[in-house]
Order: sequence, then C-alpha cells, then structure tokens
Amino acid sequence: MPQFPSLPDVAHLTDLLVRFPKNVQPLMHYINAVLRSDGHLSIAERELIAAYASGLNACAFCHGSHEIYARAFGIEEGIVEQLLTDIETANVDALLKPIFSYIKKLNVLPSKITPADAQLVFDAGWDEEALFEAIEVCGVFNLMNRMVEGGGVNFSYADDPSQHTIQSSDKEALAESYLRYGKHIATLVAEKS
Repeated sequence: MPQFPSLPDVAHLTDLLVRFPKNVQPLMHYINAVLRSDGHLSIAERELIAAYASGLNACAFCHGSHEIYARAFGIEEGIVEQLLTDIETANVDALLKPIFSYIKKLNVLPSKITPADAQLVFDAGWDEEALFEAIEVCGVFNLMNRMVEGGGVNFSYADDPSQHTIQSSDKEALAESYLRYGKHIATLVAEKS
C-alpha cells in the first residue's frame, strides 16, 4: 500500500510524480544525461547497472523497469539475476565484473570504498570516466529507489512486463525516453490542473 493516501492502491511511479511534480523535469534531464548520453560505458551497460543497483536495494519497480531497458539495449534475459547471485559466475564480460563489484560495495557500504577497489576497475582497462559513469548510475538509482520505496510505489513490471512504456528495441526511439517521460508527467499534471 502506498505511503500517501492520495495515491491509488496499486501505485506506479507516474502516480507519485504527478502528485509531487516540483522537481520532475530536472530529475528526468539528469537521469537522461546519466543513462543516455555518450559515454565510456554503453547505454546497455548503464541500464544493467541501474537494474543491478535496484535489485541490490530490492526495489521491484526500478529493478523490473531497468531490466526491461537493459534487454531492449541488448542485454540477455537473466543477466541481472546472475549478477545478483554471484558476480564472478555471471555471464558478463570479465571486464565488467570489477565494475559490478565496485557498485555492490558502493551500494551497500559506500564509506568502505578504497583506492584498491577503484584500482581493480582500472586494472581491468577502464578509465576514471567509466568508473565515474558507473558511480553516477548507482547514485541515481539509490535516489530513485528511495523515492519509489519511500513513496510506496508498489507496481511491479515482473507481474506484467507488457505494461512498460518501452516495448521497442529501436534504440533511436529509446534515446530520450526519460525526457519523454518527463514531458508525459508534465502533460498529466497540466491536465489535472
């Protein structure tokens, strides 16, 4: 049940953001920049990190949503669950495993991150920009997971993935999905007023 009586019994992120629209637009611009801009990590890898961090936080809404996005960008089904079970045996490129280990520690014990943790990422061939991209994704999803869980969003894409607004693997159509989502929220808020 949502924490806010004004939300429906089965609350989606859209319900929460329409109810509290004040900072939605800058948030969507930032998320779009973090997940969709050119980077050292591919969009698929960043979406995989988003789904992974959300899975670590047991945020069913974000975990399910970003797993769908990751698959749309070419990540095989089941990879997120493999990572959550055991990074070392997960069917991902060995170069990514130090990034996921870093994200796991950052997500659970951020004050325990050490230069040695970063060095493992660098030793795998990644540069500082790639590591910071991973850190940004983890940070964004710690924020979003807490907004979703704190607001009581209880809709889960695991129950019905066809409800996801992105049903295409057309990468151009997905390029600005967060900006389009922000505009959708603004339209719903305007209609409500």
